[in-house]
Amino acid sequence: MTHATVRIIRQEHAALSAMFRAIVLSLERHRKKGSLPDFAALRAMLFYVDEFPEQRHHRKETEILFPKLRARTPISRDLLDRLDCDHARGERRIRDVEHALLAFEMLGESRREAFEKKVSDYVDFYLNHMALEEREILPLAERVLSANDWLDLDEAFAQNRDSMTGHVPDFEYNALFALFALFARIVSMAPAPIGARRAP
Repeated sequence: MTHATVRIIRQEHAALSAMFRAIVLSLERHRKKGSLPDFAALRAMLFYVDEFPEQRHHRKETEILFPKLRARTPISRDLLDRLDCDHARGERRIRDVEHALLAFEMLGESRREAFEKKVSDYVDFYLNHMALEEREILPLAERVLSANDWLDLDEAFAQNRDSMTGHVPDFEYNALFALFALFARIVSMAPAPIGARRAP
């Protein structure tokens, strides 16, 4: 049986991967056309990455999941340390991407390449990070954690309520419904295999 925490982590990874690929595809298309991207949409998507995956998803892995694994087994401790380091670096890296976006928006074409490089590096970093968790950490957790561990984890991760995975956000995020609708539209309009729309 797959535990709820594992399903939630995989769902949140899938939503974030789709978001990243939509961003990259959009930037590639605008570069080829010589047009400017929709800066408001990019700001919204980067806000989502910072607000949910960075602040909620990562924090619960670092503060709850990883300590439980360290308490149960000596296996993969070096990898857990590396992933924790990734989490700490991730917040700084998303700030760098947001700064590069602002520079591109304010200063124009001369900053396009620097922004696209920041995005590409961040996406590669994050996709590799998620792949390691899914390939190494989640199977280890399924093997070594106790029933009580899973109860704690399932309760904590169920509170994430990431709108990109089909949940209604917490009350404090009601004002962001339009923002989340934009996310869903961007992802669904991206050509397959990223989204549902057929590529021309």
